[in-house]
Amino acid sequence: MDMTLRWFGKKFDTVKIEQIRQIPGVTGVVSTLYDTTPGEVWKKEEIRALKRDVEDAGLKLLGIESVNIHDSIKVGTPERDQYIENYITTLERLGEEDIHCICYNFMPVFDWTRSDLARPRKDGSTVLAYNRDQVEAIDPDKMFDSMQEKANGATLPGWEPERMAKIKELFEMYADVDEEKLFNNLKYFLEAIRPVCEKYDIKMAIHPDDPPWPVFGLPRIMTCKENLIRLTKMVDAEFNGITLCTGSLGSNPDNDIPDIIRSLKGRIYFAHVRNVKHNYPGDFEEAAHLSSDGSLDMYEIMKALYDIGFDGLIRPDHGRAIWGEVSMPGYGLYDRALGAAYLNGIWEAIQKGGERKR
Repeated sequence: MDMTLRWFGKKFDTVKIEQIRQIPGVTGVVSTLYDTTPGEVWKKEEIRALKRDVEDAGLKLLGIESVNIHDSIKVGTPERDQYIENYITTLERLGEEDIHCICYNFMPVFDWTRSDLARPRKDGSTVLAYNRDQVEAIDPDKMFDSMQEKANGATLPGWEPERMAKIKELFEMYADVDEEKLFNNLKYFLEAIRPVCEKYDIKMAIHPDDPPWPVFGLPRIMTCKENLIRLTKMVDAEFNGITLCTGSLGSNPDNDIPDIIRSLKGRIYFAHVRNVKHNYPGDFEEAAHLSSDGSLDMYEIMKALYDIGFDGLIRPDHGRAIWGEVSMPGYGLYDRALGAAYLNGIWEAIQKGGERKR
């Protein structure tokens, strides 16, 4: 298991790579070229510059989160083949730089969605939160403005202004796309990139939809155990796997995370481990990583990963805003550092307990 942190690069992140280096047990980062747009071919020199920034700090660039997918691929328009070719070129360049894990998602129009980016908690921290009634009351055209209001001046990943400026056009594109079409278009994409992934031993790790239900009537498919298993079977190849995000899947209390983990043995390449607190149906908020602070049992989640022999990348996911830190919502240093230490502690205890039993 490689403990990592997500880092958005020195031009965009309030957290410095040198600070990440000081978190015990963190050996690398996952990052991206944050100023590229979906469908764009990544430049070799920019990939190398990112890798150099990480390595100069004594860490490793262990994965990319994310290489975003153009909407033409998700919708299945005639232009998709050109965008897939662009994607393949980017994968080739990443493979040539010895990068082997790519996180991506297949969510229509909106990436992760929240009604509040700074909901106050009793401990004085603020967190990302979701209230279904509030989200459904927002005009989709105004959703970007709603998200940006409390973004602390940051451009939120998945909410790039260039795409959001075309929100009406995007909704029109998806007008005839249902779950089956979305699954078929995902299969088409994966089959097309399979040769380059297998050539460079690249693991494609799809991120679950966040939250795991339709938003504004748009279909979402990476929502539950059955659909995640369907993904692995429809292109049954080693490169095709999962980013197991406990916060996204755990937003729906019907999802049994430890059971999902055990059902996907051998196909989980990346794990985002965080806690959420269910307040009532349709309302959840993110929490500290500690089990007792939310509704998920973090010990059982880590134990399930250990039991399946997980040896991929892992990272603490969204953190609370604490101790006066101002950062991109969910991506400050302090609470994620606490999360990394906590998860490493659980892992060590499980590991040593297992050794004693033998």
